[in-house]
Amino acid sequence: MICFPNAKINVGLFITSRLPDGYHTLETLFYPVPWKDILEIIPVEKNISGKKAAITVTGKIPEGHASDNLCVKAYHLLDKIYSLPPVEMYLHKQIPSGAGLGGGSSDAAHTLIMLNHLFELKLDNETLKKLALSLGADCPFFIDNQPAFAHSKGEMLTPAPEILKGNYLVVIKPPVNISTAYAYSLVKPKPNPVALNELVQLPKESWKEFLRNDFEEKIFEQYPLLYGIKNQLYQSGAWYASMSGSGSAVYGLFEKKPDVSFDDYPEQIICRL
Repeated sequence: MICFPNAKINVGLFITSRLPDGYHTLETLFYPVPWKDILEIIPVEKNISGKKAAITVTGKIPEGHASDNLCVKAYHLLDKIYSLPPVEMYLHKQIPSGAGLGGGSSDAAHTLIMLNHLFELKLDNETLKKLALSLGADCPFFIDNQPAFAHSKGEMLTPAPEILKGNYLVVIKPPVNISTAYAYSLVKPKPNPVALNELVQLPKESWKEFLRNDFEEKIFEQYPLLYGIKNQLYQSGAWYASMSGSGSAVYGLFEKKPDVSFDDYPEQIICRL
């Protein structure tokens, strides 16, 4: 079985408080975008490696040991409950890591979905979301994979309208990787005076005045290249531009396909939503 785990962008990202356990509460809009990995899972009688879940990763290979891969962790999460047959997994990474695009979380969520189908576990989406949460705060979003307002640590989801449908999206990933933990260490939480679901109903021309990504201020100080990309997107005609998540990807929204190139950044997509 093959699937194509997709990325997401954050439309607005307000870090509203710090919890006693060190985590933060936030308010954001997760929006799926068609920058995709390729994931294949094949049931086997026995893996040569002796492991129940063997994985081969190609493409934009993230740092770390294979056993730390979220697809492998997703398999073992279900295996503990259902004693799954062995599998071989092949993951071709096209979504950049360290970009705030949720690629690893999407891979994990899609692994749960595929295993559920392959082995006829008959788990509904709500159950899959609960399982996905143990793999990462934004993993549950990729189960339904529809626009959603996210609250708390990012796991409380409310369906959102397809407000970006028909617009063109440019996502640029510069040669900079930013760890989520580092980004959170820089940010100072502050309340959001107006709920995000109200802000996105404002005329789109006013989004840049009222929508913000709370990571940007400090991250842009550390990485001025990202600030420059955001400005370049505005100068190219974007009606809204922002860093996604904790970065380092920066995106712009356009009414029509931009007639300028961003050739300085080979890691990018331009698409219609």
